[in-house]
Amino acid sequence: MIRPRSTHPLRTLLIMAATAAMIAGLALAGPAAAEEAKPGRFTNAISESFADTFADPSVILGKDGWWYAYSTADPLRSGDPSGIMHIARTKDWITWDYQGTVFNESNRPSWAAPNSFLWAPDIRYIQGKYVLYYTVIDTVLNAGEDEAIGVATAPTPTGPWTPTDAPVIAPRASGGTFLGTIDPAGFTDVNGDSYLYFGGYHGGIWASKVSADGLTATGELTQVAIDNRYEGGYVVRRGGWYYLMGSSANCCAGPTTGYTVFAGRSKSPLGPFVDADGIPLLDSHVGGTTMITQNGNRWIGAGHHAIATDAEGRDWIVYHAIDRNEPWLNNPFGINRRPMLLDRIDWIDGWPRARAGAGPSDGPQPAPVTTSGLGIVARDPAADGFLGLRRGPEDDQAGATALLDGGARTKADAPRSKARVRFDFRTDEEFSVVLGAGAHRVVVSVEPGDELRVVAGRSTGSAKLTESDTWRTVIIEVDGERVTASVGESDLADPGAEVRLTARDLRLPAAPVILAGDAVIDNLTVRAVAEQARSLVPTPQTGRLLWSDEFDDDALAGWNWLREDPAAKINSGTFDWPVQAGDLVGTSNQAGALLRTAPKGPWIVETKLELDLGADTVRNYQQAGLVVYRNDNDLARLCSVAIWNTRQVEYGRELVGNAEGRLSYGAAMIGTPAKTTWLRLAYQQNAAGEHLYRAASSRDGRNWTWGATWALPAGEAPKIGLVAHGGASPATVASFDYLRFYAVG
Repeated sequence: MIRPRSTHPLRTLLIMAATAAMIAGLALAGPAAAEEAKPGRFTNAISESFADTFADPSVILGKDGWWYAYSTADPLRSGDPSGIMHIARTKDWITWDYQGTVFNESNRPSWAAPNSFLWAPDIRYIQGKYVLYYTVIDTVLNAGEDEAIGVATAPTPTGPWTPTDAPVIAPRASGGTFLGTIDPAGFTDVNGDSYLYFGGYHGGIWASKVSADGLTATGELTQVAIDNRYEGGYVVRRGGWYYLMGSSANCCAGPTTGYTVFAGRSKSPLGPFVDADGIPLLDSHVGGTTMITQNGNRWIGAGHHAIATDAEGRDWIVYHAIDRNEPWLNNPFGINRRPMLLDRIDWIDGWPRARAGAGPSDGPQPAPVTTSGLGIVARDPAADGFLGLRRGPEDDQAGATALLDGGARTKADAPRSKARVRFDFRTDEEFSVVLGAGAHRVVVSVEPGDELRVVAGRSTGSAKLTESDTWRTVIIEVDGERVTASVGESDLADPGAEVRLTARDLRLPAAPVILAGDAVIDNLTVRAVAEQARSLVPTPQTGRLLWSDEFDDDALAGWNWLREDPAAKINSGTFDWPVQAGDLVGTSNQAGALLRTAPKGPWIVETKLELDLGADTVRNYQQAGLVVYRNDNDLARLCSVAIWNTRQVEYGRELVGNAEGRLSYGAAMIGTPAKTTWLRLAYQQNAAGEHLYRAASSRDGRNWTWGATWALPAGEAPKIGLVAHGGASPATVASFDYLRFYAVG
């Protein structure tokens, strides 16, 4: 075991409320201590100080007390070399230090093709090593582009990195092509089983069990999300649920990027994952509950994320996005400028929502809490002095450790009723953590190789623990009557053992936190549990009716055709339009649109659409819905659409995307369509005079899913209209029941 070194046979380490600065999670200070460290404020993009693009971020709290972030192998700034995946670190999520690349030409994986990009890293801590999964776009194993998942290990978060001699997930052939074996994410279940999630639009997201060291895939592959919808999968466990989060649409369409993160959940790490409406992520009419999407400020294309948890237990989404005013790196042109962003997650009704549904922030925000809420002072009564922090040759991590010898006790004042204690430890002996006092206390006992035991008031629980001589993490949360204790290799919301209790008789008093036993601990924080928002931010509501067309007048008074379609007609109170063969986006501009002038001021426009697109079959890209139209090269389109085998509500945007006049098209996804789908656009102008349109869809006309916002340029307001195009085979008809404009309620 790891024995603390001490000149005394028994040392008592008292951690008491004081005003001390925090260092590496645990600081020991003398009587003249500084004021308690308080979190500062950050402003997106958080990578701005060292990079213009830091895409596909993955993060971990290292055992040295630093947060580390890893990114795809794009150039950091215009004109820079691409690098072979990048590393940066921070203590406070405000100030960052660039740490170099993961690989160089001498240690990149031997089985990767010489010119292959290495993308989308995912960082984990497994069996005392840092384990990095990554995507290899092209290997030497097959002819042609054959994506695969690689893995490398290192003793520290910055390396040196040693790649394995073969992929952990090899290229997968299907129908003469290779499936999208991309975007890995690791996960450890509470029974100790480890998984790797990977995949994307071409083939869907899949899961494989992996060996205990994380380096070898084992068992059968299981598909967990349908193809042609999600990539960048990431799994966390919370409240007994497994949440699969994935990004949809195009990550990299410059100023028209509509990347959005959705979530589904399951009681099993292998699914089936369903959204808040019970719609599976494997359905043709694909489900997904919005986690983050663009809101009309400068940030668009929010996605490919990781999750970080701070000292208060608050989750944060770490992701990339695009500044719609500066979407490209200029040298070389064509690389999307995707910096790293950060925003808080609120868990509302069991679902993760970025800033309670407000989406990406573009102003100052409170930073994650990374220090203890207490100044911590350690006193050694036997020596009648202060016990300094120690580290020795047996500790392979830089940073401070606090030593608990057999029978020693460590104390810190705990917040009343809401407490979170987190620390890393190394030992093979039992130790315990006590919060509260008397009958109203929580006792967590950790016995490596045996079990994790929790007593909370009159409630008890236990979970099996494996034996390990490497660093592991203890997290204890008491939030009213909810008590959760976990032991894992890190704190990426995937603990290897967890106990959850409801202690209805528990009234945790303000009392010392006591750690007792024989262990080496590091990175200790004690905080009150963060308060979560209880409801989503308000969404647009309809007020009085401003104008409507119930389609009972053959004259279509007030409407104007763009490329009139004689097959469209009024039919007993509906406007029936056979879906056209042409399209409204791209250079051909063959399809028509029925347009009219919108009312002045803010409004919400709504239509009810019946469109039978079937299911599962390929009907690219039949669609119908609403359009915001300035001209053929500047528009936004909200449609129920067939995208290969899926059926989705797509909110697309086309514009001239650069100085050379190239057209750019991208889209965000909004809810799930049905045979009858209601569509809405909510309109307002911002301070710059831009025209903002936020989209929503509904399957019943009462419950609405609000999603992304597109901005059109200032000046004359665009027209509003209807479209039905994208493919005439098989023949199908879009039936519009009405078009109504409402005041914003």
